[in-house]
Amino acid sequence: MRQALPTALGVLAVSAALTAQAATAVVTGATTAMARITNASTTGTLQPSAASVPTSRYLPGTLCPVFPADNIWHADITKLPVSKYSTVWLSHLAPATSHLHPDFGPSFGAQPVPYGIAYTVVRNTHATFPVAFGYASESDRVRYPLGADTKIEGGTNAAGDRHAIIVNADTCRLYETWDTHHYSTGWYAGSGATWNLKSDALRPAGWTSADAAGLPILPGLLRYDEILAGSIDHAIRFTVNTTNRAYVWPARHQAGSVTNAAYLPMGARLRLKASFSLAGWSPKARIVLAAMKKYGLIVADNGSNWYFQGTSDTRWPIALIDELKRIPASAFQAVDASSLRVSANSGAAR
Repeated sequence: MRQALPTALGVLAVSAALTAQAATAVVTGATTAMARITNASTTGTLQPSAASVPTSRYLPGTLCPVFPADNIWHADITKLPVSKYSTVWLSHLAPATSHLHPDFGPSFGAQPVPYGIAYTVVRNTHATFPVAFGYASESDRVRYPLGADTKIEGGTNAAGDRHAIIVNADTCRLYETWDTHHYSTGWYAGSGATWNLKSDALRPAGWTSADAAGLPILPGLLRYDEILAGSIDHAIRFTVNTTNRAYVWPARHQAGSVTNAAYLPMGARLRLKASFSLAGWSPKARIVLAAMKKYGLIVADNGSNWYFQGTSDTRWPIALIDELKRIPASAFQAVDASSLRVSANSGAAR
């Protein structure tokens, strides 16, 4: 992942002209579908068909969902209208000549672990430590279950973003840090955030996380176990080089370099067009493409245009990675997800 430094600037009010966007999520494991309650008579939204009722599977190795089934990460966006900003937003990403780029997969010795962001599962017995933060005012200053077993993005001695993602399987608490280091004096991170994986609560407005958008990283990562299971039930996080100094729900923070509503804000949602044919793609690639149609992509960070993220996993086949590099950027459109928002401070979606 190629992330610009999170900023500690106060939240910038989103222009009324901007359309609130939404995001869907990443999660995997095995569980039954959970019903989402929607009162069409009062909300004006259509009750989803049984096939589109969102689910939130358990994270492998735990009995924890990656956020509730009604969370925006799991919302079906196939029926959402195209955003009136879609054309101008995407015009800055060279869609006619660009393709998506999977930011994960084999590293061929360029680093000691595969590309991508790994996560670590721990139990209550794991030791916890205080962390000194560069952005302390916007970080959750609790004790984090870090240790020698913690997987660091890029490997122990990596440069770059050095994200660490940890899930306590006993409490279903998610911990994420950025620029994570262990020194003789203790643990340091640029920023850190925690979430209850069973809750829809968002971070305080204006707060960063281990991601520039103030969102959790874990639910937006593709995982190979999802490919093996045959389906993905969440949105996928991706990066763009230049963002507006604004954010839209469910994002909580911006790290833009321009003040211009013609550029994508953090939290904006993109969808693979329904007309995009899946013919000719491999069965594994079709699983990813289907998720991009149903759940879409969410702008989560600054970085290289059209880079989307997955877990660091030795099982990712290079043939699949190469195939995913062929997805044309021109096949995407931005959608208006404002109708999904129940509350500005909740990730629950209608």
